[in-house]
Amino acid sequence: MAKIKETAAILSQEQLAEGIYSMWIHTEAIASQAAPGQFIDVYTRDGAKLLPRPISLCEIDEGGGRLRIVYRVAGEGTREFSQYPAGGRIDILGPLGNGFPLEEAAGKRVLLIGGGIGIPPMLETARRLEGDKTIILGYRDSQMFLWEEFQALGTVFTATEDGSAGVKGNVLDAIRQEDIQGDLILACGPTPMLRGVKQYAAEHNIGCLISLEERMACGIGACLACVCQSKAIDGHSQVKNKRICKDGPVFWAEEVEL
Repeated sequence: MAKIKETAAILSQEQLAEGIYSMWIHTEAIASQAAPGQFIDVYTRDGAKLLPRPISLCEIDEGGGRLRIVYRVAGEGTREFSQYPAGGRIDILGPLGNGFPLEEAAGKRVLLIGGGIGIPPMLETARRLEGDKTIILGYRDSQMFLWEEFQALGTVFTATEDGSAGVKGNVLDAIRQEDIQGDLILACGPTPMLRGVKQYAAEHNIGCLISLEERMACGIGACLACVCQSKAIDGHSQVKNKRICKDGPVFWAEEVEL
């Protein structure tokens, strides 16, 4: 799949919650190739900041040639993006990484799990996934961005750290308390959450695909700045690691050490 770098038009920008922004971008070339679970690199206008920011794809509108990214302001780069107005331009590269292999879900009861800023990529995944699916979302508090959009796609359970909505605790607390059953897990979120999900899947003999969150640099697998430890020896580096941006960000849970 070809990687495309272009200056794309910003169609809209809105704040969804404190520090969380949603941006629609017009890019027919990238939208026509993108898949759920992939990401794009977004470049700042500051020449002192050479490295792009990787941001996962929240929605993919192939017919309209549009992509949606939902991101958290975490530093100067993303703070800059949050100030871009509709009608402006943005430099992007994509689509990048490997998405969720949705064919693995055929005939299975699927649990879609998202935590924090790992929630956005699960929206397009849920849209594309046919059949029996249950969605479990973990938030810090009652600022539950995208929650209403997930409601239209399946049965949704919520966990909040402060107990202000849904089950008090994390996504695993919600799964246990609500006695949620499934045959396959697709998950994206912070490493502690994914570590717990991986252990839960192993204990219950459930297939588990996880999308790793990691600060990436080049986004194309050349710099080895975003490696994770793996079971097998990587053919590129000849050591037991995987390049999250190139080999992932989606892996079978048993492939990687968390």
